[in-house]
Amino acid sequence: MSNETITIQCEKLVYGGDCLGRLPDGRAVFVPFVLPGELVEVEIVEDKPRYARAWPLRIIETSPNRISPRCVHFGECGGCQYQHLNYAKQIETKHAILKDQFQRIAKIDDPPLQSMVPASDPWNYRNYVQFHLGKNAELGYIHADGEHLLPIQECHLPQAPINAIWPQITLDPDIDVNRLGIRMDTFEDLMLILEGDDPTAPSFSIDIPVSAVYTPPDAHLTVLAGDDHLVYTIKGRNFQVSARSFFQVNTVMAEKMIDFLLEKVDFQPDANVIELYSGVGLFSAFIVPLVKTLTAIEISGSACHDFAVNLDEFENVSLYEAPVEDVTPQLSQEFDVLVMDPPRSGLTPPVHDALAQIKPKQIAYISCDPATLARDIKKICKKGYKLISVTPFDLFPQTAHVETIVLLEQNNRENPD
Repeated sequence: MSNETITIQCEKLVYGGDCLGRLPDGRAVFVPFVLPGELVEVEIVEDKPRYARAWPLRIIETSPNRISPRCVHFGECGGCQYQHLNYAKQIETKHAILKDQFQRIAKIDDPPLQSMVPASDPWNYRNYVQFHLGKNAELGYIHADGEHLLPIQECHLPQAPINAIWPQITLDPDIDVNRLGIRMDTFEDLMLILEGDDPTAPSFSIDIPVSAVYTPPDAHLTVLAGDDHLVYTIKGRNFQVSARSFFQVNTVMAEKMIDFLLEKVDFQPDANVIELYSGVGLFSAFIVPLVKTLTAIEISGSACHDFAVNLDEFENVSLYEAPVEDVTPQLSQEFDVLVMDPPRSGLTPPVHDALAQIKPKQIAYISCDPATLARDIKKICKKGYKLISVTPFDLFPQTAHVETIVLLEQNNRENPD
C-alpha cells in the first residue's frame, strides 16, 4: 500500500503533532500538518501491519480552526507542528493530549490535570537554536520526513538577536562541521557552538563579536573566539552555562517553573532534598537556601563544573558527578523531597528501584515527554505514592512538545488540605 494515494477524514491530534485518521481497513494512519475534521488526500509513505503514516497532498475540506502559518517553511520543516492553529487552540490541544497519555499509559482515568501555564510570548522565545549543515555548508533543519535537510531562510522561534546573526554566517563548504548551534544569554552575548567528528578544530574566523567553540564528541572543547561560557540571570541570580551544558531554552518560562516548585513543594528548614539530573543547578540554587541539605547528581562534567560555580556560596550541598543509575542505589540516607528532571527517555529501572531506598515524602518530577512521564508515574504510584497534581507549562509554542511538573506524595502522608 506504500505510495498509494487515498482520501481520509482526520479525527484528532495525537502526541507528536500528527493527526489521526483511519484507513478503509480500520488501521490508524498518522498525517502531519492537518487538523481534526479535515478531509485530506494523502500518500501512504510507511505501511505497517497495525498502522500507517502518510503525507498530505491536498486538503479537500478545511477545518474552521485552520489559520495561515507565519513561516514559509511550515508544512515541510520538522521543527514546528502547530503553526496552523491559533495559540489558544494549541494550548487546548496539548492539554487534551497530556490527559490522553495519562489515561492510556498511566491508566489514570481522571488525572489531577491543572490548567496549562501559557507562554508569555508564543514567538521568538528560544535562547538556543541548532542548525544542521548541508553539503555546501548551508544552514538548515531536518525535514519533517526525517530523511533530508531543509535549507531555511527564516525561523520565528529564536530570539531576535539570534535571528539577526545566523543569516550573516557563511561557512566554507569544506569545513568538517556537522551542526552549528547559536546560544544567547541574558546580556545578549552570543555563542556559536560548532560540532564535528574530527577531534581537531577546523580553521575558523568571524568578524562578528561573538564567542565560538568547537565541540567534538570524544575530545576536549576548543575555544575559537571569546569565552567558553555564557551567563544567564534567573530571578536575580547569575548562572554560568558552558557550551556543553544543557540549559532551558525558554528562560521566561523556566522562572515560572521555579516559582511553581517553590510554592507547591514543602521545602522545610530541616528537610534533606535530593535532586537527580541537576544540570547546572537551575533549580538547586533556589531550593538549597530553604533546606537543611541538598544532594545533587549529574553525569555531565561540563554541567557539574557550572553547578560548582553557580552554587559555590552554599555549604549544605553535595554533588555527585556520575550517572544517576550508579549513585542512587548506593545511597543509604532517606530524603524528604526528591526533585528530578530526567532526559526525554525518562527513568531507568535502577532509578525506579532506588526510590525504595530514598523514600522521599514528596516527589517533583519535571518532564519534557508526556509518554515516558505517564509510564514512569504509573510505576511510581505502584510504590506507594499518590498523584497530587499534573501541571503543564508551554515552553515550546508552535511545537508539539509539552513540559510538565508532576507532584506526588507518599500515600501514608497526611494531606493538610
